[in-house]
Amino acid sequence: MELIGLQDLDLNNKVVLIREDLNVPLENGKITNTNRIDASLTTIKLALSKGAKVAVLSHLGNPKEGEYDPEYSLTPIVDDLKNKLNIPVRLIHDWINGFKINDGELVVLENVRFLAGEKENSDELSRKIASLGDVYVMDAFATAHRKHASTYGALQYAKEVCAGPLFLSEINALQKGLKNPEKPVVAIVGGSKISTKIDIITKLVSKVDQLIVGGGIANTFIAAAGLNVGNSLYEESQLGIARRLMQEAQDKGSIIPMPVDVVVAKSLSHDARVQVKSIQNVENGDLILDIGPDTAKMLCKYINKAKTIIWNGPVGVFEYDVFAEGTKKIANAIADSDAYSLAGGGDTIAAIDKFNIADKISYISTGGGAFLEFIQENTFPVIELLSSNKLEKV
Repeated sequence: MELIGLQDLDLNNKVVLIREDLNVPLENGKITNTNRIDASLTTIKLALSKGAKVAVLSHLGNPKEGEYDPEYSLTPIVDDLKNKLNIPVRLIHDWINGFKINDGELVVLENVRFLAGEKENSDELSRKIASLGDVYVMDAFATAHRKHASTYGALQYAKEVCAGPLFLSEINALQKGLKNPEKPVVAIVGGSKISTKIDIITKLVSKVDQLIVGGGIANTFIAAAGLNVGNSLYEESQLGIARRLMQEAQDKGSIIPMPVDVVVAKSLSHDARVQVKSIQNVENGDLILDIGPDTAKMLCKYINKAKTIIWNGPVGVFEYDVFAEGTKKIANAIADSDAYSLAGGGDTIAAIDKFNIADKISYISTGGGAFLEFIQENTFPVIELLSSNKLEKV
């Protein structure tokens, strides 16, 4: 199924509303990572080159709906767009009841989450947003799993809708890695809690040839195997589920590999005194904060054999250099592999940036929750909208 894209439409002199995901991290009002802004530039430039009057919508953070909060203003994003595009960019604060835009102009509409009803997918708000333009472009893959007014509702009522280049590239990359992947498929799922990723882990156990778990998630599996995890983060309530998943993997002729050695400390700090211990020798006061060198070597063997790699989450507390070596070795193994590698999630992208391997990953998804949900469902409700009869190519 092919979706109508921005490149397929006549945009000359039309008001084009582009829903991007420009939810970038900020510290003291300064953007600390511009990846999502950079990813939107292709779409914005394409629309302008086709003679459109372009209005960009996005959310930023999670402000109280219905109220303006300068902390969550898109002003820093507008400033970054001005610098990168080298053109004037105007921020419009009060836009929901209509706004003026000149031929060939680029404007940014203030944070959609300042509008009451955005997250509830208000029908009234959806209709208002849709009425403001001639074409509505869905390019915000990272929010595509949410039925919000600006990501779903407005698409139902817009005069003409299409998918943006970023959205299409995300879907195409995910389908390549998930729909008919070249085998063997190896998935690495890390993070702090199994409960937040139980659905994806359950799906992947039956879907991939080899599942690797890391971080606090791995600690829960270690505990489920009857081993001591000391004072490490794990979820006692999920032990039964972990045992079931290990049995499911075994039943299909695979395993969820347990660490053979781990890096431990008594506290989580940058100057912690670390030790490498056999998994059998973890003591009650220990915190497991990374995989050990033998475990890294074992897991890299699985990665080296893969033809498709799905990566979501670190295998240790990589933000601290003393606990980063395991994630670094896994990251470099993925980077050095000839496999098609698909990575997504905020922590994963942070690790990719830290270890400077972005150019060696086949595709880095801008989505976190969207990335995980697509892995589970292979679609989103918004894709079903974009695939309706009036939009589908014949």
